[in-house]
Amino acid sequence: MSAKPTEDPLVNKALPNGILPPNFELPYPDKPELITANLLKLFDLTPDPRIKFVMKNLVNHLHAFVNETSITTEEWMKTIQFLTTVGQTCTPIRQEFILLSDVLGVSALVDAINNPPVKGATESSVLGPFFTEDAPDIEQGGSIASEGKGQYMYVEGTVRSTDGTPIPDAVIETWEADESGSYDTQYKDRDHPDCRGRLRTDKDGRFGYRAVTPVAYPIPGDGPVGELLITIGRHNLRPNHLHFMVEKSGFRKLVTSLYPDGDPFLSTDAVFGVKKNLVVKLEEVNDDAEARKRGFPKGGSFKLLNFLNNERRTRLHERMAVFLP
Repeated sequence: MSAKPTEDPLVNKALPNGILPPNFELPYPDKPELITANLLKLFDLTPDPRIKFVMKNLVNHLHAFVNETSITTEEWMKTIQFLTTVGQTCTPIRQEFILLSDVLGVSALVDAINNPPVKGATESSVLGPFFTEDAPDIEQGGSIASEGKGQYMYVEGTVRSTDGTPIPDAVIETWEADESGSYDTQYKDRDHPDCRGRLRTDKDGRFGYRAVTPVAYPIPGDGPVGELLITIGRHNLRPNHLHFMVEKSGFRKLVTSLYPDGDPFLSTDAVFGVKKNLVVKLEEVNDDAEARKRGFPKGGSFKLLNFLNNERRTRLHERMAVFLP
């Protein structure tokens, strides 16, 4: 009988990547500065110039940070464990790494650099960690929120190009938290999307839909990012807001939010997403017949987010969901 093959004890055996050693010599990294210098030299092997540029800058700044702060071995291991926990907290519908980027201001900074203000165009804002791909399609005047999710609000506006031309058939994704300050993805028993929807502008670029009045809410505090904010003495509140993502072939995609005024957390938003020109007023409509006409089942009063009524809103209307060609 032939001997049974010996099983490899390494379940996840590492394999060579096929890249040969460089054709130049490097000094042994006997000094801290040589570690940095050797790594930067090795990046000269990187074929993609943009990746080479980014990685060299990353290493320069990261190594400078370690040197300037004299990070201890214990502190660095805690940092690695923190980042490991951030990754382990992520799920298909929860992005703790985006949340970390948000609270450190990196998301807002990247957004600001890549989307500078343009005359006649709506300013952008951070995407946030609660966008999902499963928003249901709704008709004009339809509701993104199931009944009982909050105080009634009607949202209406027009999508225009920067020259003021209405844009028909633009796709609008919109999402928000409910009256408890929770997104649908934060509910353990979530079996369908709620407080989110997808609709298209009509032939005149107009859109309108039913929603709930947004409220301020805490970003998730049950993970490592929440613990970090406590450690550094920062609140974890976001002011009330409504998210928009607007797309149309031939135009730049717009990701933004609108922030009803009067919220005490507008200037200290935990993720630095608020811009002055994105702060809007809500109108109180105390008209039962009008509420029912707009499709609110229980009638009564509702909030109106409308960009047509006064000078400030007109400017917002002209800039709301405006695209750059």
